[in-house]
Amino acid sequence: MSFDVNTTNRTVVVTGIGATTPLGGDSASTWDGLVAGRSGIADLDQEWAADLPVRFAGEVAVEPTEVIPRPQARKLDRAAQFALVATREAWADAGFAARAGEDSAIDPDRLGAVVASGIGGVTTLLEQYDNLRDKGARRVSPHTVPMLMPNSPAANVGLQINARAGVHTPVSACASGGEAIGYAVEMIRTGRADVVVAGGTEAAIHPLPIAAFANMMAMSKNNDDPRGASRPYDKARDGFVLGEGAGLLVLESAEHAERRGAKVYCEAVGQGLSADSHHIAQPEPSGRGIAAALENLFAQNDLTPAEVVHVNAHATSTPQGDVAEIKAMQKVFGDELGHVLVSGTKSMTGHLLGGAGGIESVAAVLTVEHRTAPPTINVDDLDDEVAPELIAVRATKLPEGRIVALNNSFGFGGHNVVLAFRSV
Repeated sequence: MSFDVNTTNRTVVVTGIGATTPLGGDSASTWDGLVAGRSGIADLDQEWAADLPVRFAGEVAVEPTEVIPRPQARKLDRAAQFALVATREAWADAGFAARAGEDSAIDPDRLGAVVASGIGGVTTLLEQYDNLRDKGARRVSPHTVPMLMPNSPAANVGLQINARAGVHTPVSACASGGEAIGYAVEMIRTGRADVVVAGGTEAAIHPLPIAAFANMMAMSKNNDDPRGASRPYDKARDGFVLGEGAGLLVLESAEHAERRGAKVYCEAVGQGLSADSHHIAQPEPSGRGIAAALENLFAQNDLTPAEVVHVNAHATSTPQGDVAEIKAMQKVFGDELGHVLVSGTKSMTGHLLGGAGGIESVAAVLTVEHRTAPPTINVDDLDDEVAPELIAVRATKLPEGRIVALNNSFGFGGHNVVLAFRSV
């Protein structure tokens, strides 16, 4: 394949993927779980969970200390551990044999990293406060600040691969991972970098975040059926289910990928952005802000709604948010929505917060690669405002030819990010 070379508006492609999620310790096992419609949600077995209003979550299937050496892991918050696990897979998948500079295929001055977290090192912060309170100041780890700072995952990924073109950390709640990938696309498109590792990570399964989310009535409290608790678009949905993990992409200019003979998964077309300006935690109910992000995507990129056949929806399983997203798509797509299939993969992984846009972009890339839309599970009684033919409730083949998949990511504060991936 060949691409037009343009140094000021370059084509961006995906050449590597990596993940660690409640469904598997890498992208392949995660994808297999998604296509099979397998839930990664289970009861929490920690003692502290017994007294919480929500006692289940989506914990990673493979502990990061099984992949990262323990001396290194002890100096990293869990969110950074996840990011490094996903980076190792994505970097190798892209065909790089060593750090930039050591592998002559990539110049470190032309390599970037954009890794987001919505909450940052919250477990480190809370655990070290417990040490301060219970054991005294001398027992607080000297690594605390580098571990808890929100840019820690990005910084550690940058150090791992020797990225010098820029290392960045967008923080926009549950839109963070999507915004990171969009930022990375722009870094390459405008010529600031040739390759960028980008995505999101989150590790917030801890009693304080769970209690806080539960008390604001954002989480499902279906403790009797954890695997059935995340149910996007179902009439019985009652809130999101917390998950953890990371999803990262290796993004690359098309000419750079072609020059080194890299495998290309798909084109990363671009992003659409908007803000609701409505409420700090509630979505704008008509979907106005989401529609604006979709319209921005189509206006700013070489893309039309007619090309889109799949949407990996934000679909957190909240009563108001799921319907607002559907309303926005109806407004923007119109009749073109008739050939679109929507998947709500949080029904299986839970909601990875700032990591959601990362892992769901990995899913969107693999949806294009395999031309298969993953199912949305637990849809037993579809909401009356959602057309039955719109939601993929089983793994479904997508058409041949040139296709586009979108990934929607929205966050507290009214942040809206839409990403587009196109087959090549």
